[in-house]
Amino acid sequence: MLIRPATSGDFDALRNVELASFETLRDAGAVSGAPAASSDEELNEYLEHDLLYVACDQNGVAVGYCGGYLVEKLLHIGEMDVHPACQRKGLGRKLLTTLLDEGRARKLEGATLTTDRLAPFNAPFYATFGFRLLEKEACSPRLRRILEAEIEKGLDPSRRVAMALSF
Repeated sequence: MLIRPATSGDFDALRNVELASFETLRDAGAVSGAPAASSDEELNEYLEHDLLYVACDQNGVAVGYCGGYLVEKLLHIGEMDVHPACQRKGLGRKLLTTLLDEGRARKLEGATLTTDRLAPFNAPFYATFGFRLLEKEACSPRLRRILEAEIEKGLDPSRRVAMALSF
């Protein structure tokens, strides 16, 4: 698998990966309702920060991606998805490592994200990288706003959590 910086020409393929992986999240109880994918605006933000990476198979087809942005001297990981046909092969680990290595190279203080606390490929996966759970009182106002927006979109508040990693 090749991991490379993404371009705006990859956006449709990235959304296809995200929509396909939505069903894995649904099966784990992390989401419900109609599948949703990142907007051009969200993907462009990752691209503008040079923090959008795509994983491609041997034919050059996008099978995963990870995107983030810089805020408060931190890397915020906004989205990471791997197509169900390519899950459990270490691809998510490679994508996240690529993004975290970029954050370290930029001398950032650490990384943050929000995720599902129960799905094994979410919070428990991130914990293997050293991310720690942040209870609501430990969340920055920025992370609280992100969690609130996710709940407004219909995600279960009892399952949503913020996590942080210090570099």
